[in-house]
Amino acid sequence: MQSLTEIAPGVLIATSLYAVTTSTVVVGSAGGCLVIDPAVTVADLAALAASLGNLGLRPAVGWSTHPHWDHVLWSRPLGDAPRYAAPAAVTIAETERDGIIDGVGKSAPGHDLSLIGRLRPLDAPVIPWDGPTAQVIVHDGHAPGHGAVFLPDTGVLMAGDMCSDIEIPLLDTVAADPLGDYRTGMERLAAVPGVRQVVPGHGHIGDASEFHRRLALDAAYLDAVTSGKPADDPRLAGCPDWMRGTHEDLVRYFSR
Repeated sequence: MQSLTEIAPGVLIATSLYAVTTSTVVVGSAGGCLVIDPAVTVADLAALAASLGNLGLRPAVGWSTHPHWDHVLWSRPLGDAPRYAAPAAVTIAETERDGIIDGVGKSAPGHDLSLIGRLRPLDAPVIPWDGPTAQVIVHDGHAPGHGAVFLPDTGVLMAGDMCSDIEIPLLDTVAADPLGDYRTGMERLAAVPGVRQVVPGHGHIGDASEFHRRLALDAAYLDAVTSGKPADDPRLAGCPDWMRGTHEDLVRYFSR
């Protein structure tokens, strides 16, 4: 994991080599901080805890943007702060715990399994903590209870697994209306006022114009795959096999 880098006053980002996964730290008062999606490997979380300690920070609260295995991790050096997620995300984390544990074991072994996915449901518009306002934008686009976080004081949007410059839209195809859910998620993110920087769950930070470019790129991709047209998306060029397979699965799904 790269060292923490300040991208806005009191907002720190670290990026894992695993799937270019981002973790966000928001500095609060009295040395407390909000930790969003700490990931991914055991070494990554150890480095994150050490970096926080060196900065005199301790996690006061955690937030998981969605209930996929790489976004519900934790470690004992991060402490016993309450960890929240949207109610639907918590339900999935509980009912699909075995699958989440299996995903961790296959892709990032060595974690303390007792800490994985131990989340509290938060049905509120902001995360409760003694720090900058952290608004929650919940939808079901990528996963049930996907909860992006927006910091109005700095204009930073942590988009979870949306708005990526390296990943195509990844729809929850077991949902009743995966396309409608994803478009609703995009609309809710696009409606957030004052976004100055976007932080995707996987990928690179972008400014306001890049945020809107990614939303437009996602919309064009969805239009193509749902209409049976070739998807001329730059993210598919040289993409990993798993993403190519996901794209082909989506094409087949919408051609039924």
